[in-house]
Amino acid sequence: MRFEVGERDFLLDGRPVRLLSGALHYFRVHEAQWGHRLAMLRAMGLNCVETYVPWNLHEPRPGEFRDPEAPGRFLDAVRAAGLWAIVRPGPYICAEWENGGLPEWLTGPLGRRVRTRDAEYLRAVDRWFGRLLPQVVARQCTEAAGPGGASGGPVLLVQVENEYGSYGSDGAYPAWLVERLRARGVRVPLCTSDGPEDHMLSAGSVPGVPATVNFGSGAREAFAALRRHRPEGPLMCMEFWCGWFAHWGRAPAPRSARDAAAALREILECGASVNIYMAHGGTSFGGWAGANRSGALHDGELRATVTSYDYGAPVDERGRPTEKFWRLREVLAEWAEGPLPPVPGPEPVLSAPVRAVVGQWAPAEGVMAALGGAEVEGGGPATFEELGVDRGVVRYRVTVPGPRGRYPLRVTGLRDRAVVWVDGERRAVVDGGEVLLGEVAGAASVEVWVGSLGRVNYGPRLGESKGITGGLLHERQYLHGVRSRGLRLDALEEPGAMAKVPFREVAEAGGAAGLYRGTVTVAGRPGDADLALPGWCHGFAWINGFCLGRYRSVGPQRTLYVPGPVLREGGNELLLWEWEGAPALVGEGAGAPGLSPCADGS
Repeated sequence: MRFEVGERDFLLDGRPVRLLSGALHYFRVHEAQWGHRLAMLRAMGLNCVETYVPWNLHEPRPGEFRDPEAPGRFLDAVRAAGLWAIVRPGPYICAEWENGGLPEWLTGPLGRRVRTRDAEYLRAVDRWFGRLLPQVVARQCTEAAGPGGASGGPVLLVQVENEYGSYGSDGAYPAWLVERLRARGVRVPLCTSDGPEDHMLSAGSVPGVPATVNFGSGAREAFAALRRHRPEGPLMCMEFWCGWFAHWGRAPAPRSARDAAAALREILECGASVNIYMAHGGTSFGGWAGANRSGALHDGELRATVTSYDYGAPVDERGRPTEKFWRLREVLAEWAEGPLPPVPGPEPVLSAPVRAVVGQWAPAEGVMAALGGAEVEGGGPATFEELGVDRGVVRYRVTVPGPRGRYPLRVTGLRDRAVVWVDGERRAVVDGGEVLLGEVAGAASVEVWVGSLGRVNYGPRLGESKGITGGLLHERQYLHGVRSRGLRLDALEEPGAMAKVPFREVAEAGGAAGLYRGTVTVAGRPGDADLALPGWCHGFAWINGFCLGRYRSVGPQRTLYVPGPVLREGGNELLLWEWEGAPALVGEGAGAPGLSPCADGS
């Protein structure tokens, strides 16, 4: 099979073809549900699926890989579903994902040198490409697949970086990526994607590489901007934003099905290809949701993205068709080459609600002592990056010397959210910036527990450090001798980790922060469920070792999605790493977490 870029169209074996694609991130969908979600996309009228690849998920520490073969398995599932594929390997992906997909162990020491021609950065990218790209290369449409080599793989198109024109102007960097993709064996066409603005297209495009644009409406104006930069070549919207993501503590901004369908129709009437972003959003499991900075320049307050990546997509977080699905399907059917496949039935759901029995608790201090990294003492506080913490919490301890009077205690450069203790008593819960913690007399013992809300995934603050990046001051005097200790979120998932944790009877907790353990008993066949946590403040939840993601009482997200394949008949272990405070009464009574069947999203 031969996929090419013509003067006005994409060509498949010499025949004009329109890509009707939908974004679906394999890492936001439980692998056992890939087939169902892909079938939903095909039934909507799509012939292609697009996915990013998050570097930091697969290489959480330098040279240590976590399930690095997942992209290849997903592309095999795409081929089995009868779809083509667009792969966007980054290394930067945005995607409302932690650090835009870049590992913290790289952005920590390099800072603003990432996403440039910096030699150390490029060496790291090339090493990662050497691990990732063979999976993509082997599944290109040009490669023989199956007995006899009768047909090729699903990959038609590979994107170079992502929206680079929104970030930088180092043209040598995307050009280097093109060279390395080709050197590593990518033979299918490459492309770039950027906003439909002149400065973005001029900075993000690479000579000789097709350019695409991203937008949510105004197709004719967007494609006119693209034509000013590329008079020839196919038109494509690489990200048609049919919905939007949500931030903790802020109301979501829904988009109507009618409006999205009209915008899609305008794209297709322009003769363009399209990638619906998102066709199915899924869930940012594992605490991998990113964050944004507010303001036109993306340098204001931190706004953390919720765990659900439903996105207002036509296929909702739980895999159900929404009104938007049916509206977009009506539009896509007009451009289909034949009848659309039938819509798959829903996945099984939990048969009946069930409450968890929470029987054990370990204080935060005990969890840190059992699973945390080494404590580092220095003049000032160490950042998350210096402690090797990507997702998790860092505890800072410092002594206010004395005797001395009561003076204001302040923290500068705080990122992101902290719980402050003075002489063993909880003093405050504060958010980032320069924060006054009240007045303290010396001598006093101060602890500041900082939890990351997610790293920035877009804009000039990409790669910024986490933790206390300034210092602790008493009156105007810096407090030195700060002891810093980090606890990575994935430390709770290591084999044998729970055996090290000093659990106690939950009656001793009194609503304190720490790690809670319980059981959810499922009768009959398991299925998709929602986890509710009434009265719980802020933390992370696991069922049977699978991290469902972050929960927060501030909303707008009120429950966590539990994929059916995570559950089993009988007892299921529930872990809750509560950072700020749990209900005082737990067990089977008030405040007990509970599973309920997922509601129909149609």
